[in-house]
Amino acid sequence: MIGFEEAVARIVALALPLGSERVPIELAAGRTLAAPLMARSSMPAQNVSAMDGYAVRDADMQPVPFNLPVCGESFAGSNPSIVLTPGTACRIFTGAPVPEGADRVIVQENIERDANKARVVRPYGPGRNIRMAGSDFRKGDVLLQAGHRLDWRSMTTAAAADRRDLEVFRAARLVILATGDELAAPGHAHERAGAIPESVSFGIQSLAEGGGAQVLRSLRLPDDRDILRPAASSALADADLVVVIGGASVGEKDYSREMFSEKLDYVFPKVAIKPGKPVWLAQIGRRLILGLPGNPTSALVTARLFLAPLLAGLSGRNPMDTLAFGSRCCLDALPQTGDRETFLRALRTEAGVTLAISQDSSSQTTLAHSNVLIRREPGAPALVPGEDVTVLDF
Repeated sequence: MIGFEEAVARIVALALPLGSERVPIELAAGRTLAAPLMARSSMPAQNVSAMDGYAVRDADMQPVPFNLPVCGESFAGSNPSIVLTPGTACRIFTGAPVPEGADRVIVQENIERDANKARVVRPYGPGRNIRMAGSDFRKGDVLLQAGHRLDWRSMTTAAAADRRDLEVFRAARLVILATGDELAAPGHAHERAGAIPESVSFGIQSLAEGGGAQVLRSLRLPDDRDILRPAASSALADADLVVVIGGASVGEKDYSREMFSEKLDYVFPKVAIKPGKPVWLAQIGRRLILGLPGNPTSALVTARLFLAPLLAGLSGRNPMDTLAFGSRCCLDALPQTGDRETFLRALRTEAGVTLAISQDSSSQTTLAHSNVLIRREPGAPALVPGEDVTVLDF
């Protein structure tokens, strides 16, 4: 059994990108760039108007009020070859090319239109209301670096680069195997005596997909070797990472490790943490297998601590970015910890963090209302309310 820091270090060393591929930009959301993204052209490509109004030459400006004949119109997307004749104005709209020779755009609120004449009736101020060519970025500029994950904001930036396909790291393929005779599909547990709703896989799948994985399937399996072994073999054939839930202790029907016919090469067989000591990570060739405890809280805590950084590394991101611990004031008293590093579920508020009502490893009620983990070192002393604690987003 190893400590938490050593387990994380082994994951960081192991969780390397799975390679890259080119995908259409429509399929790139949530993926991580494998190469710098360079702009195909400047933005804007030419001077464009920042407002609806009239393009004019500074040389033609007079004391207000004064008139200028309107020589034409410029719309967004129109041909940028218009030349402004001296002594005239051009009707122009936001995003439209500024005619050659124009120095500014007077917003329409300062102008009254009379047939083909624009009468400037109010002071127009010093602003030129023109977005200069290349003022956002220039052709060849790197807009996003390799390793950047394409979220809803940067997808807009990526599209602005005018690239149809993007080079991204391959998403990790994941299979989830939830094991246990007692498990039933939600909505059916009440139909069988002794059954409980299988709940953990739904949280794990959501976490995995949020971490950039492609979940190929999630199976609910009984503690039957003849069923588990083919499922395990099929999972290894298809997935980069197999997540096994349950069957990780020493019961007579705990087959989570035994169901893999090949010998497991352990990264770690268990970790000295609470909750979640039975968590394990192993390899078979290039495939990874993460074993999570069956208790819901233990499973979700260990998934947050180990699956999140594992998926980040496999997807081309920095695994340690998922383990950004901070410090917050704890509003509750904390007991002394035992000989294992302890992670307590808590709720973050504006005033600080408060402990979840239950810290039981099987508790599910408090999971939905816990958004941070409080990290406590082995043998840490008791704390009184108001002291700072180390926390991690949960």
